[in-house]
Amino acid sequence: MRRTIAALTLSILVAGASASRAQEEAERTDAEKAAIEKIRELGGQVMEIAQDDSRLDVAYHLTDGDVTDEYLAPVAALDDVVILNLRGTKVTDAGLPHLAKLSSLEKLHLEKTGVTDAGLAHLLGLENLQYLNLYGTSITNAGISQLEGLKNLKRLYVWQTGVDIEGFHQLKAARPELSIIPDFVAEQKRAAEAIVLAEEARVAAEEAQKKSEEAKQSTEAVKAEAEAAKQSATDAEAKSAEAQKAAEEATKAAEAAKQEYEASKKAAEEAQKKSEEADKKAKEVAQAAEESKKKADDAQKRADELNPKEEPEAEPAEESTEEEAKSEEKTEEKKE
Repeated sequence: MRRTIAALTLSILVAGASASRAQEEAERTDAEKAAIEKIRELGGQVMEIAQDDSRLDVAYHLTDGDVTDEYLAPVAALDDVVILNLRGTKVTDAGLPHLAKLSSLEKLHLEKTGVTDAGLAHLLGLENLQYLNLYGTSITNAGISQLEGLKNLKRLYVWQTGVDIEGFHQLKAARPELSIIPDFVAEQKRAAEAIVLAEEARVAAEEAQKKSEEAKQSTEAVKAEAEAAKQSATDAEAKSAEAQKAAEEATKAAEAAKQEYEASKKAAEEAQKKSEEADKKAKEVAQAAEESKKKADDAQKRADELNPKEEPEAEPAEESTEEEAKSEEKTEEKKE
């Protein structure tokens, strides 16, 4: 139900708009209708600016091919053109007289056209003009000075033209409320600020370059120190390995010396033991010899007592006893 009501409402509005447009077109003169038809034949666009406003918006900026001064002739036959867009066309000063009587014109695009200072004189009667775009044209300070009399002009675009800050100041002095784009004072200020910023950026860049060089040198120094430390560590590692090897060899030598010492000590103890045993044997032999001698002396004494006259023969018996003692010593030494 709601969709049906909405559809009916839209249909009524469209029908009303169409009826209004038809009524407006019906109210136009034959000359105006012919002019509109001619503009459309040339590739231009003609539209009412709003449903409730039948004033016209005429545009040639999207037309295929070159739009020349002759294309403006049918526009002159329309007395309610509010917007005219000629951006990027081949229109020159010669075509501007066709616009001289468009008193209803409020917005005019002439950017990127062949208009010069001389052509602006034909716009001085556009008393309702509020917007004028002259971007990318040959307009100079002399040209814009003619626009002082356009009292309703609010915005003027003069990018990439011959207008400079002197012409800007001259027009602003006469029309201080007029917005001129670009704002040369602001642009000059921004340019000065840009120069300052550029200088600061240059200084900062130099400082950054200097710090970069210092950092590079520092990095190289650190790298060199790291290489030296690495080499030192390698040398220390090699020396440590050598010291370890020497310590191991010393440990082995100490073990060998210890073993040799133990063996020497054992041999000395055994030699000492043998020496003590030999001394003991020698004492025993000496004691045995003493005993043998004593026995021999006793035997001799008894013999002398038994044979007092045979004293000369007693000496051989003593010698025999000494030889027997020596023989016994040799026998004991061999046993040891």
